[in-house]
Amino acid sequence: MKGITKLTIILLFAAALTSGLTAETAGETIVFGDFSWDSVQVHNRIAGFIIEHGYGYDVDYEFGESIPILVGIRRGDVDVSMEGWIDNWYEAMLEAHRAQEVITLGRNFPDAPQGWYVPTYVIEGDEERGIEPMAPDLETVFDLPQYADLFQDPEDPDKGRFYNAPTGWVAHDINNEKLEAYGLDEYFNSFNPGSDAALGAAMMRAYERGEAILAYNWEPNWPLGLMDMTLVGEPEYDSEQWAENYGTAYPDAVVEVVVHSDFPSRFPNVTSFLAYYETTLDQTNAMLAHMQDEDASIDEAALWFLQNYEDVWKDWIFDPEVEERVVNALENQ
Repeated sequence: MKGITKLTIILLFAAALTSGLTAETAGETIVFGDFSWDSVQVHNRIAGFIIEHGYGYDVDYEFGESIPILVGIRRGDVDVSMEGWIDNWYEAMLEAHRAQEVITLGRNFPDAPQGWYVPTYVIEGDEERGIEPMAPDLETVFDLPQYADLFQDPEDPDKGRFYNAPTGWVAHDINNEKLEAYGLDEYFNSFNPGSDAALGAAMMRAYERGEAILAYNWEPNWPLGLMDMTLVGEPEYDSEQWAENYGTAYPDAVVEVVVHSDFPSRFPNVTSFLAYYETTLDQTNAMLAHMQDEDASIDEAALWFLQNYEDVWKDWIFDPEVEERVVNALENQ
């Protein structure tokens, strides 16, 4: 699934300048697709702040789960989302690309790991906290049956509890199929935490108490920025096995900026900016950890990033006037 090339972006940007398209004459609203996890919402607002104050467009945010928002982008009701988890949505994205309804502009951050995690002290113990190893032989998902009682489901004590992604996420259904593929559905119940925030809170609560928990998670995300967690091993990713029953490790996730297919022609100057938008996992983890530590809002976390990573976001912009307007807007916050 090839996205738009950097050369195409440069040519579109040049055409925009030639045609006299300026921030002052833009006058349209760019709608971001907000999924239910924090990192995409913060990245949407980082980009939104720059677009609003630097390029002069109004911005809005449409909340929804993964596939409904992708459908909105395909229809043109939503213009852009800063985190398209391509592998998780593979079939839906393939269909959208074939219909020429979406374009990917480039990776927001490097390939991101995801999978099933336990606190590292569950395996290794933690001498400073006086925690003895609880599951010293836990290495892969195939070791989990012998430790099901360690992760006991309080609502069904005969089984362990696996904290899944929230219902509505593609990963939720993938994880349920993984439980079956590994024969773990006999030993573990899939628990819906209700939200990204509730999943993180459950992990933090167990961690602070020194208790065992088995939970789906991913990077970048604040739990993995704040807690020492270990990824439970799975068979090496295999595309054929993945297509059959997801019975392998997740592929490292390709996370791209996704836009409606007519976005580059409507907003060539903004397309150039979004095509060069790029962060690291460490930067995004730090942003989310700050948000958690300081009880910061989504908007406050975006401002924190813009104020602390000025050298990063300035590399995304090639117009000195746009850069100056963003700097002035930040000074007035």
